[in-house]
Amino acid sequence: MTPVSHNNGDNEIFNEERRLYLRKRSSMMPTEIANQFVAARRHGRHLPEYPGPIPQSLSAAYAVQDAAIHATGQSVIGWKVGRIFPPLSEKFGANRLAGPIFTAHTLSADAVASGNIFTGGFGAAEAEFLIKIGSDLPLGKQDYTLEDAERQIAAVHVGIEIASSPLPTINELGPAVTVSDFGNNNGLIIGQAIPDWQSSNFADWDVRLEIDGTVAGSGSANAFPDGPLGAVRFLLNNLGERGIAIKAGTWISSGAVTGVHQVTPGQSVQAFFDTSLLVSCTIEAAPIV
Repeated sequence: MTPVSHNNGDNEIFNEERRLYLRKRSSMMPTEIANQFVAARRHGRHLPEYPGPIPQSLSAAYAVQDAAIHATGQSVIGWKVGRIFPPLSEKFGANRLAGPIFTAHTLSADAVASGNIFTGGFGAAEAEFLIKIGSDLPLGKQDYTLEDAERQIAAVHVGIEIASSPLPTINELGPAVTVSDFGNNNGLIIGQAIPDWQSSNFADWDVRLEIDGTVAGSGSANAFPDGPLGAVRFLLNNLGERGIAIKAGTWISSGAVTGVHQVTPGQSVQAFFDTSLLVSCTIEAAPIV
């Protein structure tokens, strides 16, 4: 068989087009990347790859996140906090990350609640303690201690975070990528308040998450550095550094107590906290807006 010959001129044109594409991609501004994520979420379109150069620092990732929040035009009711594990915590200089929780994606567990995940993307459910801030806080303050953080808490609830992104490899690509797409958040299910949370030792409670009646994971919040209070302190300082106002009633989803558990549409999720509190939801495909 005679080998197929390639025209050198065609190859040169292809290579030049590839160079121009890569040059344009590497120079994309945070707003351009943010708009790609927002459009994918809005139209239910999955992203086969990261839509631009991957941020090399958390500050660059938060710049994308801030641009994406602005692009949605939606109100933010709270913030999720996630873990960054070693050795990436040393690389990025932080052991936690943050992402916005939008009012439109926040539900009460009093009714039949559903969590929406992106078809073709990443979807998970996480059992979490949800902390409510009691008053407006000073804009730009960045030196909160654990004691300061505890004084800002008005209530602690149990709940489920819905973690989802149009990018299926979001968790595999590292914390900067996670930060850039809303911290991989797509909803919050708010359960009951913990009575007398100050004396409840809730951070030591046994927590269990089940998917379709099968245990997916268990744990306690004190396995995290400084427990849930550490999440609150981190979030307050993070938002202070970014110049984002913290208002009374802001929710903080303080971290996945039992781990990150992938889910698919049609499944049911139940999170058990200690021996008395339960939060449940069903998983559905995210609607196209």
